[in-house]
Amino acid sequence: MGKTQVEATQPTSTQTSKFKTGAQAVMQSLVEQGVSTIFGYPGGAIMPTYDALFDYRDQLKHILVRHEQGAGHAAQGYARMLNKAGVCLVTSGPGATNLITPIADAMLDSTPMVCIVGQVRANLLGTDAFQECDVIGMSMPITKWNYQIVDPNEIPEIIAKAFYIAETGRPGPVLIEITRSAQAETMSIPFEYKKCESIISYKPRLEPKEEHVEAAAKLINGAMRPYILAGHGVLISQAENELKEFVEKTGIPVATTLLGMSAMDADHPLFVGWPGMHGNYGANVLTNSCDVLIAIGMRFDDRITGDLSTYAKQAKVVHIEVDPSEIDKNVKADAPVVGDAKAALKALLPLVKKAEHKEWRAEFKKYDDEEYEKITKKDLYHEGNQIKMGEAIALLSDKTKGEAVVVTDVGQHQMITNRYYRFKKHNSIVTSGGAGTMGFALPASFGAKVAVPDREVVAVIGDGGFQMTLQELGTIAQSGLAVKIIILNNNFLGMVRQWQSMFFDNRYSFVELQNPDFITIAKGFGIEGHTVSDRNNLGESLDTLLNSNKPYLLEVICEKEENVFPMVPAGACVTKVMLE
Repeated sequence: MGKTQVEATQPTSTQTSKFKTGAQAVMQSLVEQGVSTIFGYPGGAIMPTYDALFDYRDQLKHILVRHEQGAGHAAQGYARMLNKAGVCLVTSGPGATNLITPIADAMLDSTPMVCIVGQVRANLLGTDAFQECDVIGMSMPITKWNYQIVDPNEIPEIIAKAFYIAETGRPGPVLIEITRSAQAETMSIPFEYKKCESIISYKPRLEPKEEHVEAAAKLINGAMRPYILAGHGVLISQAENELKEFVEKTGIPVATTLLGMSAMDADHPLFVGWPGMHGNYGANVLTNSCDVLIAIGMRFDDRITGDLSTYAKQAKVVHIEVDPSEIDKNVKADAPVVGDAKAALKALLPLVKKAEHKEWRAEFKKYDDEEYEKITKKDLYHEGNQIKMGEAIALLSDKTKGEAVVVTDVGQHQMITNRYYRFKKHNSIVTSGGAGTMGFALPASFGAKVAVPDREVVAVIGDGGFQMTLQELGTIAQSGLAVKIIILNNNFLGMVRQWQSMFFDNRYSFVELQNPDFITIAKGFGIEGHTVSDRNNLGESLDTLLNSNKPYLLEVICEKEENVFPMVPAGACVTKVMLE
């Protein structure tokens, strides 16, 4: 990588040999699959594969992270930008267990990953050998598929299957464990790699059934107050243009989930914000007023629905979803459409009638106006010199014209970013949704920047989450890639403090942070940065951040006990929105 990358002009003998070791077969399989980047960390049980990687440095870029969790989250950021599997390579034992959190995160957020992990020699399996643990058993509930290889002859076929399973249907993580002996042994058959195109026992349905599309169209055409909730599935299937065409023809207001943000231009007249615990007022309340609810590529997570017993009971539900197990799991669908979001919207377009729904759309405007008066004005236009999180994000949005890739960690800053960053470009949000993983953003922003080096990538992180993976500043510094990092620092675990303030009688139980000097830490890694605490200097500070052609860290000292509103209390009805 960079100056340390060794360029090879001719393939080595190990690359051209028909009879490869297992380790060489791993490398050649990745090359033939079209992989260009690996995020990893070497160790004892994966050393034969790293030794083989030495001969593939001209074809595979390996990025050395500082912790295996960083490899997983970086692979997630990479995958989310390119809609193809990110690849991790780690050793056995703690190397593999350190991947468990990003694997679980990827499973919940439908992110394709192929994780290749080492294991002790086959003859030592089950003996509690050094750095042996049952990663297959541990990862089984949080992967789409996992497999242990003890025979090097299996490697090409299993790796091909791994990518097919990870990237098709509802994407997700796959884990392949390879014993050290399988890596070191020579295959007894000539190496041959064939990309997997089908598996008998795994048949994801991408094209929806015609009769199901027709039933959905009938409900939509008969609706007086239809409402669309668009989720991550729209981005995964790259159906943003189809969604736009669909809503413009039908005149249906559309909200996007947290992971579905950027599927619609934030300034589109039919975009009404986002629903959920800290979502927009109207987007939440009017869920229980629509007569047809059209869910596209989303799974009715509890952060969206609140109290399921009161959620959209008045509405007929059209649920477009590629994963059949999500149909009827949380919300009963009157017209289920199993299939890829892009294919389903294409099939629906000629069947739906042109409409405007002006009166219905005007109801969202009333709620928006009330939210603006009670919340937005206070967040963006206040007196004094203290910086509020909302104004920092709104100004960032203005200065980047809503076109940056924004990677958020988890907490108050995540909700604030979703509220005030006006996404203008498709596929521009990378965040941890289902797992809510603090520490996600720093490595994920690096992975995103590796995937799309020509786009501005900005990580927005809280002071708590930043300290969970700050060692990945070393990875960013070594790469030289211009990741921009904003820490919104309120010296609290802000979201937990807000809950303790609102629901636990202000009993602040272990949420106040004595933070280090973040700028000194960044400079220790070789990354420039500075702190801003006066709102009069915020604009200039953001300019310094964005104008840097190198990695840069901006620490923004924010109002210490600021709360994020609107808020639907956990488990409450979506109409019970708190505005203050």
